[in-house]
Amino acid sequence: MLARAREAIAALPGAGIIAKSPVYLTEPQGYSEQPWFSNQVIALAVAENWRPPALLTALLAIENSLGRKRDLALRFGPRKIDIDLLLFGDEKSSDPDCVIPHPRMLERAFVLCPLLDIAPQINIGGRPASDWLAALPYKKAGEKIWQ
Repeated sequence: MLARAREAIAALPGAGIIAKSPVYLTEPQGYSEQPWFSNQVIALAVAENWRPPALLTALLAIENSLGRKRDLALRFGPRKIDIDLLLFGDEKSSDPDCVIPHPRMLERAFVLCPLLDIAPQINIGGRPASDWLAALPYKKAGEKIWQ
């Protein structure tokens, strides 16, 4: 599913993948009675006409095309694919439909570890992402993450 999602994202007009992290297997959070998740972070170069809300809408359409069904009763349950827009350059947005940076990314080792693989010097909220990660209780062994 990750490969199919990457292909669909790369096919967006005016968008191209410029980096991708390894795939990490991560234990489920919230609802633990499910298989582990596969997580990956990609970096995109996008044309100037792309804005965060439009990009998020395109990503959600890709999820839908790959069979994602949203179950509000089981928010953190099993899913075929989940594509999040984490950052958009240095931009910030408090739009409730498109919050940038992603509101929970700083709490998630399964986001920060692969993000640091492709952008080791990145700062989020004026602080190195590595500092945010160091503040989290997690364990990483190879390409597995427990949190």
